[in-house]
Amino acid sequence: MKQYSLPAAAALVGLMLAPTAALAHHPFAAEFDSNKSVHLSGTVTKFDWANPHAFLFVDVKDEKTGETTNWKFELGSPNALQNRGWKKLSVKTGDQVTVTGWQARDRMHFANAKDVMLSNGRDLNAASSYYDKASTKAGH
Repeated sequence: MKQYSLPAAAALVGLMLAPTAALAHHPFAAEFDSNKSVHLSGTVTKFDWANPHAFLFVDVKDEKTGETTNWKFELGSPNALQNRGWKKLSVKTGDQVTVTGWQARDRMHFANAKDVMLSNGRDLNAASSYYDKASTKAGH
């Protein structure tokens, strides 16, 4: 049986996992519709600070029906958010926020966030994938 050095084995495992990581990321146009903008206000129920995207969950009350719906907003990566002034605790459960962005093509209460405005008036750029080079090539 052939033995491999530790660096060679690590490189082999890395090569085997690379296609999985590449498939995990998606261009904006594949999942979101740039013609369906959203502007929603509500109460933060959860903030996931994780790679490859952070997610913000917000309870939004429909003013006509009074019904509350939990929306999921995709943000950029934690690193991209930090580069735009975010901190892990910038948004907390119970905070009031207004989110602008673009709705998902096939899921009603899911959107890609462009900006998140906090109740103190601070506007945070959400590092949207709308501005990625891949999205630009797709005509966005």
